Amino acid sequence: MNTALSGSSHAGAMSGTRVVNTCSQWKSASPRGRSMCCHAAAPGRDCLTHMDATEFDNPITWMHALVMQSPGGSDYRQLPRWSELSPLLQPKPLVLNGDRRRAQRATTVSDLRAIARRRVPRAVYDYVAGGAELEASAARARAALESVEFVPRVLRDVSAVDPSGSLLGRSASLPVVFAPTGFTRMMHHEGELAVARAAGAAGLPYSLSTMGTTSLEAVAEVIPGCRRWFQLYLWNDRSRSRDLMQRAHETGYEALILTVDTPVAGMRLRDVRNGLTIPPSLSWRTIADGARHPHWWFNLLTTPPLSFASLSNWRGTAAELANQLFDPSVTVDDLAWLRSEWSGKLIVKGVQSIDDARTAVEVGADAVVISNHGGRQLDRSRTPLEAIPEFAEAIGGRAELMVDGGFLSGSDIIAALCLGAHGVLIGRAYLYGLMAAGETGVRRVTELLTHEIRTTMQLLGATTVKELSPAMVRLR
Repeated sequence: MNTALSGSSHAGAMSGTRVVNTCSQWKSASPRGRSMCCHAAAPGRDCLTHMDATEFDNPITWMHALVMQSPGGSDYRQLPRWSELSPLLQPKPLVLNGDRRRAQRATTVSDLRAIARRRVPRAVYDYVAGGAELEASAARARAALESVEFVPRVLRDVSAVDPSGSLLGRSASLPVVFAPTGFTRMMHHEGELAVARAAGAAGLPYSLSTMGTTSLEAVAEVIPGCRRWFQLYLWNDRSRSRDLMQRAHETGYEALILTVDTPVAGMRLRDVRNGLTIPPSLSWRTIADGARHPHWWFNLLTTPPLSFASLSNWRGTAAELANQLFDPSVTVDDLAWLRSEWSGKLIVKGVQSIDDARTAVEVGADAVVISNHGGRQLDRSRTPLEAIPEFAEAIGGRAELMVDGGFLSGSDIIAALCLGAHGVLIGRAYLYGLMAAGETGVRRVTELLTHEIRTTMQLLGATTVKELSPAMVRLR
């Protein structure tokens, strides 16, 4: 190869000037062809014999060309081969089922909440997500959970983790209970049956509400092998309460949950502003909203009418219904009466003071649930998570301690267990899944919670729920 030298080219090479590609194939090609040519990015690549002697007048310049034409050079380029591209091209399978597609897209319960907000009318979403008055209690519950600071233990063998727990003396796949929620078929046309099937598949207890839109018998038929609890309000008409307890006993419900924080309905201003009624009424506003959610209205209007399984016909707002049914005169004597009438396990839900918790246990409660009704009754009430240590010390081993209020992730649940709770009730979490993708969405919630609980336990250095302790968590 002739490599005559000239000082000007040497100066260009030393100053970083791009070496000119002199390949005859490159020179004769169009601009597009030059970009496609294998010599375009590496001057002289595989064709140093084509270099013009006047362009490389210094050994340094010639060596620069060698670097650029070699695979190790920083400016080396080539068109990728199909054999190199094909391993990178792995598109996800097309999912035609909408519920499955939406559920798979969610990586957290918060993702499902965002999907749910788009899937249902505003009044329906607000009924689930909203709280009472200023909604300070609901906000504080989430703030407390987000303030949790974990203190992990390291150098522990966490290759095998068992997240199961004991609830009311029986094993559950997770220390989690599906809490009672009212009007569930309003969120999705399959309602309680979809939730019950998902709970049964996950091995979790399911609680049916007195305000449910599916009967005790129908749920028992769908999940005969699942643990079923029934939530009861003490009504003005005690005979109605006794009748419901008898039906629950005859259909195999193992526990009764008495909700005690509802002498009257809380002031849920979102429902008032939205004009929420049961069943939903057609106004110009709901018609306009329905135009954005035609699938929801179609399902509502083409399935059995939305009604309360435990009540006769009712039309009115949720608050009006609650005030019609709830008895503001309920006392400890009524709790004692209920204990004498019910032979199964008894859970008292809605306790926020230590004295009330002690009283419930003394009367015969098998478990107490620290709860402010999800922030939906008395606003600015006590934050359940922060109350756990005090309640755990006061109750001791005389009854099980459970908690609810704002729990949306596995790490939220682990924090409560570390502080001394035996189990956590979730309501909004699975309702977000239900509104987003029906039963598939609820199953996705159980999958996410299971994974998050396992992962948090491993990162904390605990292999069983019994190893979780107050030393592993702080509230900032």
